[in-house]
Amino acid sequence: GKIISQAALPSQPDAFASRLRASLAAWADSGRVRGVWLKLGLEQAALIPMAVEQGFVFHHAEPEYLMMTRWLPDTPSTLPANASHQVGVGAFVVNSSGQVLVVQERSGVLRGRGVWKMPTGLVAAGEDLTAAAERELLEETGITARVESVLALRQAHGFAFGKSDLFVVLGMRPVPVPCPSELEDARWVPLHEYTDQQF
Repeated sequence: GKIISQAALPSQPDAFASRLRASLAAWADSGRVRGVWLKLGLEQAALIPMAVEQGFVFHHAEPEYLMMTRWLPDTPSTLPANASHQVGVGAFVVNSSGQVLVVQERSGVLRGRGVWKMPTGLVAAGEDLTAAAERELLEETGITARVESVLALRQAHGFAFGKSDLFVVLGMRPVPVPCPSELEDARWVPLHEYTDQQF
């Protein structure tokens, strides 16, 4: 595919529309370009309607830009779709006495329901699963721990903004020093008490 450099784009909408129209025609005639990627920064938002008029569609957006695409041939597009999943981690922390660390959320869907759960959170862009679990655990409880293994993987669909969700449970060993900034409470419980919990 062809990637249009946002730095090379004219700032005036009429000049942009004219140059884009000519470029699309030339690429289509050449037969060598099938997919076109157009990245527009926030300062170029006025150009979006012109791109839409010329057949571009939204692909994805980040805080500082919008990515649009256009498929040139009269065939189904083979351009890759936007990211389809969010990735979450669960920190299943077991101490040397065989007790499991559980927390109660101060906010979220389980708030005020008396449910004890493992610390969880989302993986940040570019972050490894193990680093995410260690970071979330430290942020939520003040406990430092090392990941020892992957215990489970779950995939579910229809989560935030219609995306699918991958959730990875990581087995960890702690160096406990609780700091309940995001939690209602945290404690160590026998494994059977955690698994027998009703909610």
